[in-house]
Amino acid sequence: MVVLNKIYTRTGDKGDTALGNGTRVAKHSARVSAYGTSDELNAFVGVARLDATGETDTALARIQNDLFDLGADLCRPDMEQDATAEYPPLRMVTAQVERLEAEIDIMNADLKPLRSFILPGGSRLAAQLHVCRTVARRAERLATELSTVEQINPAAVKYLNRLSDWFFVAARVANDNGTADVLWVPGANR
Repeated sequence: MVVLNKIYTRTGDKGDTALGNGTRVAKHSARVSAYGTSDELNAFVGVARLDATGETDTALARIQNDLFDLGADLCRPDMEQDATAEYPPLRMVTAQVERLEAEIDIMNADLKPLRSFILPGGSRLAAQLHVCRTVARRAERLATELSTVEQINPAAVKYLNRLSDWFFVAARVANDNGTADVLWVPGANR
């Protein structure tokens, strides 16, 4: 259980922070950038939830919880020591990726195929979901960059990849099942 009775600790005043295993690293390290961006994404999902209702809001609540799982996963290096850790680290699992895929398939079933790229916008919720999509893509880029120098859980990267797709399809649903999508017109303002 987490207990936070004092919010500031002053331990990071010199520009470093503790990872999940206690190792101290620079706050600008690749690992901190990756899990920090997943936290940023979680905040944007919270903003999107202000306009979401029904199953969309329920799904976004699940995603917010998953994003905390993702942050816990990314903040914990040394996957090879997971089995011997005093407290088993929380890692993303394939079932979380598969749930996103199933939800994407359900949402996409009623959408007409795209014949053009779409611009972020349409409804307020769709615009917010597109912001979430782009931040998810940035988090994915940072996670894959991290994976070039340190070992990370492959399910974390897969989750971020599917999550950005989920936001894209959910944005189309939020735009009256795609009928209010704003289509890109190549060269329209030349």
